[in-house]
Amino acid sequence: MAKVLVIADIKQGVLKGSTAELLSKAKAIGAQTAVVAVGSNIESLSSELANAGSDTQYIADDPSLELFSAGPFAACVVDAAKQFGANQIWFGFSESGKAVAPRVAAQLDAACASEITDVTLNGEQIEVVRPAIAGKVIQRIKVNTEQLVAVVRAGAFEATEGITGTENVVKLAAPEADLKAVIKELISDASGEIDLADADIVISVGRGAKDQAGVDLVKELANDLAAGFGSSRAMVDGGFMAHNKQVGQTGKIVAPSLYMAFGISGAIQHLAGMNGSKVILAVNKDPEAPIFNVADYGIVGDLFEVVPVLREEIKKIRG
Repeated sequence: MAKVLVIADIKQGVLKGSTAELLSKAKAIGAQTAVVAVGSNIESLSSELANAGSDTQYIADDPSLELFSAGPFAACVVDAAKQFGANQIWFGFSESGKAVAPRVAAQLDAACASEITDVTLNGEQIEVVRPAIAGKVIQRIKVNTEQLVAVVRAGAFEATEGITGTENVVKLAAPEADLKAVIKELISDASGEIDLADADIVISVGRGAKDQAGVDLVKELANDLAAGFGSSRAMVDGGFMAHNKQVGQTGKIVAPSLYMAFGISGAIQHLAGMNGSKVILAVNKDPEAPIFNVADYGIVGDLFEVVPVLREEIKKIRG
């Protein structure tokens, strides 16, 4: 029987929704499920981890694990994988997941696949699906090792209502310190803005905004909706937006409930970063803009005219 170990995505002591999404998928393919959580002061999350769909919770809780470091984190995952006898180890899409997954795969002599969007079992044969070449092709890959380590693309799986698990906590010993690299401190973004990866709504601005005044206009709408505020590469290259706000192949991959694109034509590199969004609204003056090919709703118009109307309508709805 398949055994899937999911790595819990915990940020500042809060369990992120992607963990339940991965566990739901594991249950859907008939696998036994376990989760591994790594950090400091996280033992209290054991019930939440069980309710998310895991039947065993491997918890590495130690002050030395408060700051993320890929070496010790990987050691904890490998320890849990061996104890559980996992033949699949799934990471959610995050910077830490992308850093740790190859290390775990190397230590387990396992296959490693990134940005997968689906996984199937045909008897003992594991197959994964993943986009390649900026989404131009879809690969179906047979895994020729006994174990698979995978990073799941944001938004690929959905949490299933009513899925739950059994609380069965296994404490992991703290790993040895990584003497090759010591994390001294983490410097957070001081802007106070919502992280694009965590936002349920993301609003992005593109070349159609023209200048800083256009960017500020769209940002006001983002503030109204408490949305993450991103951009296309053009606005980053133009110096109007920081690189950590770029959505796309060379930026961040997002999959919010609602993605709103203003003045973005929709180059394939940008689409690769947001086409997993559940609902997409595009506003562009060009009716032939490629963004309309993936949008659920489209408005052909000048964002300088459309944004004020949207803001007023939202205020009426909330009024």
